[in-house]
Amino acid sequence: MVDRTTRIGSVSLPNPVMTASGTAGHGAEFQSFFDLADLGAHVVKSVAAFEWAGNPAPRVHPAGVGMINAVGLQGPGVSAWLADDLPALTACGARVVVSIWGRSVDDYARAAELLGAVRAAEVVAVEVNLSCPNLEGRRGIFAHDPEMSAAVIAASAACGRPVWAKLSANTDRVVEVAGAVRQAGAEAVTLINTLLGMVIDPETRRPVLGAGGGGYSGLPIHPVAVRTVFDVHAALPDLPIIGVGGVANGLGAVELMLAGASAVQVGTANFVDPRASIRVLDGLTEWCARHGVDSVADLVGAAH
Repeated sequence: MVDRTTRIGSVSLPNPVMTASGTAGHGAEFQSFFDLADLGAHVVKSVAAFEWAGNPAPRVHPAGVGMINAVGLQGPGVSAWLADDLPALTACGARVVVSIWGRSVDDYARAAELLGAVRAAEVVAVEVNLSCPNLEGRRGIFAHDPEMSAAVIAASAACGRPVWAKLSANTDRVVEVAGAVRQAGAEAVTLINTLLGMVIDPETRRPVLGAGGGGYSGLPIHPVAVRTVFDVHAALPDLPIIGVGGVANGLGAVELMLAGASAVQVGTANFVDPRASIRVLDGLTEWCARHGVDSVADLVGAAH
């Protein structure tokens, strides 16, 4: 009888396990494998205020025991997502976290405004994907710049829902950025996104992905995620954290929670087994029962 209730800022969830954005579809695709309502929340693939075609193929490739991808944030746009995908998620009772992205602060603001018009109670939060190039400002990746990250979070308040900032570990300023987005209104941070990587085919002597480089994910980045969560929690202990990166079983979830995460997301493991999130939840619960942990909340930051 483990209490799995989790609180992330103003959001209360029945358990701390979610899917990670970009790994479980735009809608209710996984409902055929398990009941999405059994998860704490379902984070959908990032959508922008506009339709976006993404990068040229190939987009995904194995990289050792990990994976590299350059999908390029392909998506139908917020308006089409609201019309075509949200109804199915609402029907199955999933608690939905919408991930948004943009190429400028104004892009994020427009996506947030479109979501702000929606009254669906199932949309419990908006996760702002800050690991995108600031194409208009020409100042690199949003998540590498505290000032620009804060501006995006402030603009995203138009969604009218709790805002979570998804940050990048590809910078040594992640603690500074986390502090900046909190000051700008983020209720939580999601740590981490993929790491920059590349795979080259020795036969063709060319990168295997159509876009060249991509984002590296999976089991090998788990220690990076743990360290990042640990450092941010140490510096900002009152800031809720959602940990993500190489979570494939209950132990991975336990480790991120001990480092300071209040919840976890399952990503690359979903490509191997669409039921991976449920397996992680079951493993976390069983671990707590075996170790006499009455509530998953007791794990949060216990390694400090």
